[in-house]
Amino acid sequence: MAELTRGLRDQFDWPLFVMVAALAVLGVVNLYSATSAMPSYLRDVYIQQIYWLTLGAGVAVLVASVDYRYYERYAWVAYGAGIVLLVLVFLLGREVRGSQRWIPIGGFSLQPSELMKVFFVVALAKHLHDDPRTEGRTLKDLIIPGLILAAPLVLILAQPDLGTALIIAFIFGTIMFLTHLKLRSFITLVLSFVASAPLTWRYLLKDYQRQRLTSFLDPDVDILGTGWHAHQAKVAIGSGGLKGKGFLQGTQNQHRFLPDQHSDFPFSVWSEEQGFLGAIILVLIYLALILWGLKIASEAKDRFGAVVAVGVSALIFWQTVINLGMVCGLLPVVGITLPLVSYGGSSVLTVMMGIGLLMNVSMRRFHF
Repeated sequence: MAELTRGLRDQFDWPLFVMVAALAVLGVVNLYSATSAMPSYLRDVYIQQIYWLTLGAGVAVLVASVDYRYYERYAWVAYGAGIVLLVLVFLLGREVRGSQRWIPIGGFSLQPSELMKVFFVVALAKHLHDDPRTEGRTLKDLIIPGLILAAPLVLILAQPDLGTALIIAFIFGTIMFLTHLKLRSFITLVLSFVASAPLTWRYLLKDYQRQRLTSFLDPDVDILGTGWHAHQAKVAIGSGGLKGKGFLQGTQNQHRFLPDQHSDFPFSVWSEEQGFLGAIILVLIYLALILWGLKIASEAKDRFGAVVAVGVSALIFWQTVINLGMVCGLLPVVGITLPLVSYGGSSVLTVMMGIGLLMNVSMRRFHF
C-alpha cells in the first residue's frame, strides 16, 4: 500500500494542479474586488468561496484517490441518483428568480443540475466503454446515448435552466463527435437541433428567456431592462483598456452598475481592473487547462478514462466559452458560471469533482 501511495504521489499531475490553483486564487481575489462595494451581507462572499474551494479540494482528493475504474462499476447508480435529485427539485426545491433549481439543505442550497453534469459524463463514458464498436457510429447508434441525455435534459429544462441544459447537450455532442461519430451523422444531428429551434422558442422557452434572446439580437431594444446586464458588462470590459484601471479601481464595479458581478459576470470585473492583458492571461489559463485535459484523454489506457477526461474538458470548455461569450455580448445571457472564478457552491464542487476525475485518469495511466 505504501509503495502504491508513493507511486501515485510521484505521478501527481503538477501542471493540472498549478492551473486549477491559479484559477482558484485569481477567482478569490477577483471576488474580493467584485463584492467590495456591495451591501455588507455580500462582502464576505470571497470568504465563503474559500470555504467552498477548500471543500472542493477535499472532494477532488477523494475522487482522485479511488481508482476511476471503480466509478465505472457504479456509473449507473450515480446517474440514477442524479435523476432522483432532479426530480426532488420539484418536490423540495425553492424558487429563485422564476426558476426552481435548488434544494435547501441547512444553510446551503444544492443545485442538482450542476452535479448531473459529472454524473452524465460518467454514465455516457460507461455506455461507450461497454460498446465494443470501433467504426464510425451512425444516428441509429445514438439511440441509447440519446436516451441517456434526454432524461436529465427534460428535467433541467422544466426547472427551467436553459444554460445548464445547453452545457449538457454540448458535452454530449463533443463526446460523440470525438468518439468516432460519422461526420454525416454529426451534421444531421446539428441540423436537427437547428430545425427544432422554432418549436423550442414557442413551447420550451419562458417569456424572460425569449426577452433575453430578443435583447441579444437587438441590444438597444430594452437596454434598461433585459439588455442591462450585457450592456454594462461590455462597458466594463471596454473601459479596462490595455492594462486596466487597477485592483479595486473599476468604476463600473465600484459604483455598482454591474449586476451579478460575483456570479455570472466576474470576467467583467477582472477585465475592467486588469485590462486586455489580464483578460488574455485568464483566457490562456483556461485554454491550457482544456488542452491538458484532452492530453490526459489521449494518454488514458481505456475508453472509460478517455471519455471521462474528454467529458470533463468539454464541461470546462463550454462553460468558459458561453460565460465569456455572454459577458462580451457575443452570446445571449443564459446564467452560466465561469469555472472556479464565479461564486457558487454547487458550481465549485462540480468543477472540482471533474478535476478530481482528470487527476485520477492522469495518475493511473501507467497502472494497466
